[in-house]
Amino acid sequence: MAVRLCAGALACAATFSLVSPAAAAAPEWFQRVGTMPVYLNSSPDEHTAAEIAAATPDGSTVVYTDSPAGRIGFASLRGGRLSPDGVLDMPGEPTSVDIVGGHALVAVNTSASYTEPSGLLVVVDLRTRAEVARHELGGQPDSIDIAPDGRRAAIAVENERDEDVADGALPQAPAGFLAVVDLVGAPRAWTVRRVGLTGIAEVAPSDPEPEYVSVNARNQAAVTLQENNHIVIVDLPTGRIVRHFSAGSVTVAGVDTEDDGVIDPLGTITAAREPDAIAWLDERYLGTADEGDYVGGSRTWTVFDSRDGAVVHSSGNELQRIAVNQGQYPDGRSDNKGVEPEGLAVAAFGRDRYAFVGMERANLVAVYDIADPRRPRFVQALPTGVGPEGLLPIPATRTLVVSAEEDSAEDGVRSSLSAYRLTRSPMSVAVAQNRAAPSIVSDGIGFGALSGLSAVPGNHRDVVAVTDSAYSPTRVLTVDTLAVPAKVRAELTVTRDGAPVGYDAEGIAARAGGGYWIAAEGDGKKRPNLLVEVAADGAVVREVALPAAVAATATGSGFEGVAVAGEHVWLAVQREWKADRPGEATLARYTPATGEWAFAAYPLDTAATGWVGLSELTAADDRTLLVLERDNQRGDTAAVKKVYRVDIGRLAPVRAGEPKPVVGKRLVRDLLPALTAGGAAAHDKPEGLALVGTGPVRRLVGAVDNDGLDDAPGESVFLRLGWFARF
Repeated sequence: MAVRLCAGALACAATFSLVSPAAAAAPEWFQRVGTMPVYLNSSPDEHTAAEIAAATPDGSTVVYTDSPAGRIGFASLRGGRLSPDGVLDMPGEPTSVDIVGGHALVAVNTSASYTEPSGLLVVVDLRTRAEVARHELGGQPDSIDIAPDGRRAAIAVENERDEDVADGALPQAPAGFLAVVDLVGAPRAWTVRRVGLTGIAEVAPSDPEPEYVSVNARNQAAVTLQENNHIVIVDLPTGRIVRHFSAGSVTVAGVDTEDDGVIDPLGTITAAREPDAIAWLDERYLGTADEGDYVGGSRTWTVFDSRDGAVVHSSGNELQRIAVNQGQYPDGRSDNKGVEPEGLAVAAFGRDRYAFVGMERANLVAVYDIADPRRPRFVQALPTGVGPEGLLPIPATRTLVVSAEEDSAEDGVRSSLSAYRLTRSPMSVAVAQNRAAPSIVSDGIGFGALSGLSAVPGNHRDVVAVTDSAYSPTRVLTVDTLAVPAKVRAELTVTRDGAPVGYDAEGIAARAGGGYWIAAEGDGKKRPNLLVEVAADGAVVREVALPAAVAATATGSGFEGVAVAGEHVWLAVQREWKADRPGEATLARYTPATGEWAFAAYPLDTAATGWVGLSELTAADDRTLLVLERDNQRGDTAAVKKVYRVDIGRLAPVRAGEPKPVVGKRLVRDLLPALTAGGAAAHDKPEGLALVGTGPVRRLVGAVDNDGLDDAPGESVFLRLGWFARF
């Protein structure tokens, strides 16, 4: 029996299309086109971070701060593609950067301690990549912004508090201030003025901690005093405080407030905004990203009228709803600050004006149309690397660049720059071709950590997915695969003895007569590997354990996939167990009618970095399994993300303790092109695979386990992998 995976629809069935190529022209939207890990500017072994970035006027060069390495980095930007272009050491910790003319202005923290803060403004000639001037700032700088006319720069000198002193309580001297740099003449001739900000905030008036600054065309600097929950507007030419006002507090309903593995947006919070980033939406209205720090964090972004400080718009629970609907809500932060809005940037792209709101913990950037700044209109949310810190719109190239700062080589998380281009091509087509996000959404059903997929017998449209231990209790999700993006449209909670139950569910197979088989992974110690039979209503019918002699050899890498082929249920063990030959994992076969177990060995691929294991099984027919095999690497080091065909028709699995026959395998699809389509960094955990439809030609789809955003980028990904034909 031959099985073939077709490269495209025309190769196997010209009569079916996921989306219509003749779809009407879509409104403009941002499409990811490239991701560059910043270690490419140095070494994979070095701890790096891209934090705040700026671009040259033509948009061809991006300059970013790399605080851990004490330097700035350069990246070339061509056609939306980013490539490394060198680094330049700084005399301390760079905290922010902006560009005027041919110079980069870098704010550098040189503080000896919290009580002895100091800093420099370092001026770099972008043509020669050399320092040409430095100016003492008299304190620890944070944010920098240059006036649109290029005549002045404003620097928020924070002089941040020591959080280990009195639990971080304010006040802690010395006080922060705003530095104004007059950019007159050659860089060495520039002068620095100080604007004091004490005595104005209701919270710790003697200890203002300026966090972020934004300058408008009228040379007015808006400054957030984050811990003081205050906003100040300063006239830069005179250094006079024009006005100031409290950022206030807000009550937000419909948010998740418990770190409990359940996405349950039924809570209410009241919190001070304590804004981080601030930006002028136009010459009158200001926007803030209300991250919180000292005691606050309202999970919102807010629009203020700068004339009197009145709130004209608050996002309420919208940012959380966006993250939930896109499968990127960080439940682990529910008891703290949720999605944690931190960054905010504003720019006009042609006739359209956009605000970009960065969610540090959700790894998302929400894009808003602010044609009317009092009524922002949500457009889309862009998945990013871990910890989006810097948001850099570049209208000259119709590009947004996002700096993601988290860098942990041992977790496979690398700091990166990602580029997104504004386009008018139909979004539905790009999503169907794995080139755009989101690829899977819901209408309020919380999801993520999609660890297994299964077709539904007799159903040409839906698959079911199962959530792993990142969430509890275990749920079976129904996903509409013909919707673009795919849509989570229903959920079913798994129960045992009438109560919700949580497994580390890593695989699911829908049964022809209704109900499911679930593969529950054990830990090799206290939690056994189980094959769980679940009724159509979600009730556990039985838990089937492995033979004791086999279970005793288990390690922490257990069951990872399950499939039904004829009268048998097949399970994949992720990696070698204690009794296995090196480089071989196990395929286990259970026969429900007899209760018998039998086993075969599966030869794993090898990879230069990390380990390789099995992630999923799906049955093509009673004689053929498709096996998803992957390494544990992300990004540029990812090498093995493959689907293999295994013929079980002639296979004779053996009982426990007997030498296991080794199956043959044949490659049918490399998933890396789909995982990296549209400029994405390769995800490490494709863990779902299903064949959808009936008849000889079916659609192959996949899903990525986002780990519930725990030490992971967190993007929920649904893959459309082409046509599978049997003939």
